[in-house]
Amino acid sequence: MITALITSSLLGLLFHGIHRKVIARIQMRPGPPIWQELLHTAKFAFKQSWIPASASEVHYVAVVLLCIAIWSGALYVVMVGGSVLFLFVFYLLHKVVEHGIGLSSGSSYGKFGGIRSVISAASELPLFTTIVVIYLFTGTLKLSEIITWQSEHGMLLIYAFPAAIAMYLILLSKMHYGPFSIIESKELVSGNITEHFGSWRAGLEIGFAIKTVVLLSSFVLLFTGGHSWPVLLLLMFLVLVSLSFVCAFTPMLGPYDAVTLQSLMTGILVIYIIGVWVFI
Repeated sequence: MITALITSSLLGLLFHGIHRKVIARIQMRPGPPIWQELLHTAKFAFKQSWIPASASEVHYVAVVLLCIAIWSGALYVVMVGGSVLFLFVFYLLHKVVEHGIGLSSGSSYGKFGGIRSVISAASELPLFTTIVVIYLFTGTLKLSEIITWQSEHGMLLIYAFPAAIAMYLILLSKMHYGPFSIIESKELVSGNITEHFGSWRAGLEIGFAIKTVVLLSSFVLLFTGGHSWPVLLLLMFLVLVSLSFVCAFTPMLGPYDAVTLQSLMTGILVIYIIGVWVFI
């Protein structure tokens, strides 16, 4: 498990670098090298660390450890093919982390980022409806059994395309510089992580890196089935690049516009669920 965590951290940071590079090239900028996020995290890890006087010390540190713990647990669920309900729970807990990171520092910028994380809670709704659709088709919520079902019946990407779109929006909501990245909007400096620096920031970057690997891999496994490691990594890379294209061409939405769009997608998926339930 330690090896998997280290590998996922490095891979996730590399994916973040690729994401920034693709966006930059589309926008006709040179952009940073793809290993820049690895260098940033290493730099933060060896910088002097201290806690702002306005911060809640226990809270400030605990949210960093909780972020790493949550996505380490989610990675384990994906590795063993556990229930996707656990992934839903971990995703909800991450919303608590996002809120806690912003409030723990005492910074006004961080607080606004934390408040926006609550507003963006609508992004959880498409995930819940996606899980319902997957269960209606496969009759199970265990990832390993969903993969087996697809090997026998075909990809869920074909059977449940609207659910795949909904989960794609979930991935998009967790990508940096995306249309739903309202907690890190420029007017908030760095949003909810503005006051986290040094080793604490490095810890958050590692947690976010594992999160990216978990979300990309779970999307590929849930909707295309099981693959060898090289094919899985290739598909994760292609999904990442597609997300980068969307981020590059789409302006950041306002908080209420983001919630409205995600709620609308949820409503469409609820109608789809009713239709699937009636016909199946």
